[in-house]
Amino acid sequence: MASEDVKASESAVSTIVNLAEEAKLAREGVKGPSYAVLSICKSLVAGGVAGGVSRTAVAPLERLKILLQVQNPHSIKYNGTVQGLKYIWKAEGFCGLFKGNGTNCARIVPNSAVKFFSYEQASKAILLLYQQQTGNEDAKLTPVLRLGAGACAGIIAMSATYPMDMVRGRLTVQTEKSPFQYRGMFHALSTVLREEGPRALYKGWLPSVIGVIPYVGLNFAVYESLKDWLVKANGHAEDLELSVVTRLACGAAAGTVGQTIAYPLDVIRRRMQMVGWKDAASIVTGEGRSKAQLEYNGMIDAFRKTVRHEGFGALYKGLVPNSVKVVPSIAIAFVTYEMVKDILGVEIRISD
Repeated sequence: MASEDVKASESAVSTIVNLAEEAKLAREGVKGPSYAVLSICKSLVAGGVAGGVSRTAVAPLERLKILLQVQNPHSIKYNGTVQGLKYIWKAEGFCGLFKGNGTNCARIVPNSAVKFFSYEQASKAILLLYQQQTGNEDAKLTPVLRLGAGACAGIIAMSATYPMDMVRGRLTVQTEKSPFQYRGMFHALSTVLREEGPRALYKGWLPSVIGVIPYVGLNFAVYESLKDWLVKANGHAEDLELSVVTRLACGAAAGTVGQTIAYPLDVIRRRMQMVGWKDAASIVTGEGRSKAQLEYNGMIDAFRKTVRHEGFGALYKGLVPNSVKVVPSIAIAFVTYEMVKDILGVEIRISD
């Protein structure tokens, strides 16, 4: 009898210990559905804030870049960054520097949120497949795999928000001399739909997607790879130990590489977006020898006509203000994203 009581007592103690261990593991490792939803929301918020802050900081340069990209070669108004910004200030005042920024933010906030979140998910999926194929559970993402994850994120984010990007380009280009004025993003969307059809909202989509593959892909790949290299070189345990200035420098380098490679496709995208706009601003239609805006039958045709009529250098129109804009913009976006996630209490690491 006594031995049976002892066995019963041991069994009860063992059961209690096992339950305690399971509860501890549940608290530390297993996350419920509500936690997953909250984590996703925090990640989207961090990405959206990063996009809004970074884009507003460089809004004047963004508008000047688009004006330089689409202006008629026979009616030059903007000859450079400083002159262009002064011209806008003189002609349209301080608000002219930020024209189209509200629409831009309405586009970039969801775009940035989707982009960062998509990159995280794509990175996890690609890393899992890579570990399974190599049979190494400790394997990490290589720069090439990060490039692939960034490309996937860029395509998803661009496709999801492209109509807003299209109308934002038109809002940015229109001036006081435009015969017809879009009153805002929703008015522009409805007008384009009514007058040009739903397909018009995706004009220039193909060069945009082709351009976003190296652009966003290289941004993430260069940024993460540089951080990893600096962490190892300085003997840090994790990238959070890197200073804000160092992370900004990594983001600046990433932005420079990505935008330089993808820039010609951005120029073609903008020009294709203007096709079919019969009330285009004078900056597009021109006021000189050639008032007619060129028509493009597709991406290849746009490349061919741009180079034939304006030379190869036309593919890099607006590169200087864009470089001045992109370098701090990408850097601010990455660092803001990580800081907001830190404040919200979400795991900081963008990729493993």
